[in-house]
Amino acid sequence: MKNLNLTLDNLEEMIPESFTQEQKAKVKTLFYKELALRTHRFYNGKMQTLPKAPVVGFNWFNAWYTPGVSNISTTIRDNNDTSYELSNRGNLVAVVSDSTRVLGDGDCTPPGGMGVMEGKAFLMKYLGGVDAIAVCVDSKGPDGKNDPEKIIDFVKMSQYSFGAINLEDIAQPNCYRVLDVLREECDIPVWHDDAQGTACVTLAGLINALKLVDKPIGDVKIVYFGAGASNATIARIVNAAGADPAKSIMFDSTGALHTGREDIKKDKRFYRKWELCQITNPKKVETMEEAMKGADVLIALSKPGPDVVKKEWIEVMGDKPIVFVCANPVPEIYPYAAKEAGAYIVATGRGDFPNQVNNSIGFPGILKGALMVRARKITDNMAIAAAEAIAKFSEKRGIHIEDIIAKMSESEVFPYEAADVAMQAIKDGVARKEMTWQEAYDLAKHDIEHARAATQSLIDNGFIKEPPQQLLNEALETAINKVK
Repeated sequence: MKNLNLTLDNLEEMIPESFTQEQKAKVKTLFYKELALRTHRFYNGKMQTLPKAPVVGFNWFNAWYTPGVSNISTTIRDNNDTSYELSNRGNLVAVVSDSTRVLGDGDCTPPGGMGVMEGKAFLMKYLGGVDAIAVCVDSKGPDGKNDPEKIIDFVKMSQYSFGAINLEDIAQPNCYRVLDVLREECDIPVWHDDAQGTACVTLAGLINALKLVDKPIGDVKIVYFGAGASNATIARIVNAAGADPAKSIMFDSTGALHTGREDIKKDKRFYRKWELCQITNPKKVETMEEAMKGADVLIALSKPGPDVVKKEWIEVMGDKPIVFVCANPVPEIYPYAAKEAGAYIVATGRGDFPNQVNNSIGFPGILKGALMVRARKITDNMAIAAAEAIAKFSEKRGIHIEDIIAKMSESEVFPYEAADVAMQAIKDGVARKEMTWQEAYDLAKHDIEHARAATQSLIDNGFIKEPPQQLLNEALETAINKVK
């Protein structure tokens, strides 16, 4: 095979030219899955714990541990807020999941979510300068059903060790109650990244996409395909940012949402969906075919594709249609197919296609901003402020239809976003600590640069080894053979 010099940058060139666009897209998806398996086994995961204080001699353990450290315990006992200064709590996030809705793979059992939660911790550290640990918990009750109260109790009991909690991959409807209860009853920010994080970055992408097609957010007709935690929260945040809910229609696996959906009304666990039933789709449109006629925007977060979103649906949309197809690991329709059907701007959740609308551009900066001012919660206003910051940063450096939003490789976006979030927390009255925008920006930038430099130092000094070329070659060969 012609893959001896394979890198992640020249992957496209190493795929056989005879393959169709769809085959090439499948190869890339399978390659990353195969590569992930091989590299995670090679490194035994991707996170570790290292000291932040020096060991200048073994007598220093008398200060780092006993007897000196007792003074730390009693000082924090007398004023719990000093835990943010005397421990790593102020920059530490727990990524908590019961692994019941992991990406597009469903219930993976509690330890099955470790790869994703470690990945979240990895991104927080490298992109946001935030320390994080993966915590996968068993939420099953005696009856074998997943019980949201178990997650709620766990987080409430463990909150004193962390500066914030990032909820992840908790299936609906449990995710709604877990977030809503913990946001109000915890004294630290509790953030559901699948929902709020995805909503924030989707709004950022939508703001810039609408600028490019010159359409005000309050005037556009939006169709939401999928009504899980992500899309339901996207709809709420987009409405809060100025969209008209009466001009939107949402679909779940059963059909369109509207006030006639007695099944949703009766099931009190789905109260977030029922809220949307009451304010969207006043004409009770029932089918996607009808809903998509003249639509300006499609936001799909349903199930992995391709061909989940039909070309025929896009063909009947309005002028210069915007299509966000963000299922992972495969979008509901491949971007090339959406473009063939007439889409003007297409975004997905993947970084190997143009316009990645993925929460990786949001949560590191949002959590950093909340942590820096020791926020008690992350408000919807803070999420909207983050979206507007991302959109503004992206617009300043230039946007076009194939590049509507900053990429995670653009490190400057994160301190910019973090500073805006910190200022909004102060404005909303949820911050314990005040600082100026410039102070917040400088602190976030310093911590992010420190995290990246420390990682690079570990690589340069051989403590983190480069992935063997053989692993890349084997992953590509396996992927190509599966698609042939």
